[in-house]
Amino acid sequence: MSYFRELPNIFYQSQSKDRNSSTDYVLVKNLFRRTKIRDDLQDVVTAFNKYQIAPGERPDTIADYLYGDPGLDWVVMMTANIINIRDQWPLSDKELYDYAENKYGTKLNDVRFYETTEVKDSSNRLILPKGKIVDQDFKIPNPSTPTADLNPVVSVSNYDYEVRENDKKRQIFVLKEEYLGLFLEDMRNEMKYGRSSEYISGNVASTRNTRNTSAE
Repeated sequence: MSYFRELPNIFYQSQSKDRNSSTDYVLVKNLFRRTKIRDDLQDVVTAFNKYQIAPGERPDTIADYLYGDPGLDWVVMMTANIINIRDQWPLSDKELYDYAENKYGTKLNDVRFYETTEVKDSSNRLILPKGKIVDQDFKIPNPSTPTADLNPVVSVSNYDYEVRENDKKRQIFVLKEEYLGLFLEDMRNEMKYGRSSEYISGNVASTRNTRNTSAE
């Protein structure tokens, strides 16, 4: 994941027992340095495409397909606003079943709720939209037989619900290739350190040495 190569460096106070003195530092990546898509780019709808994650796809395979570089997987995740890939990336069918079975156990196929089915009249006018959560015995007048009631209800199990939630994660937004250069340039500028007492260079800073009491 080449994102870590984009992070600036920081001299961090050494915690090693083998350090030579209290002023020893080690050079590490500043994992707390984060950036985001700039507002004017994020608000440009035409800069992004909707993308449907296919079964088995990963951020690196999508980055390779979109940008020709699997190392830009972090661009895919950032533009999709994915922070925790474990929770926000769709599971495979097996992973999903194992997750749901572990979560619900013997109640995996129990009814979670009831919802409406779509109902139209003879003129194809919508009478009732689908997907509205209702009671099991919910009824409406039958548009084909006004003197009779219709029970346009189906059950949704715990497993059905988890499948739906997992499928929602498949729809993401990805940055169009023509905006990639602008995005990378902007992000690298945002990553640079500003002038401060800890500043060494645009890519290197230093933390305060808490063991150094001479300056206090």
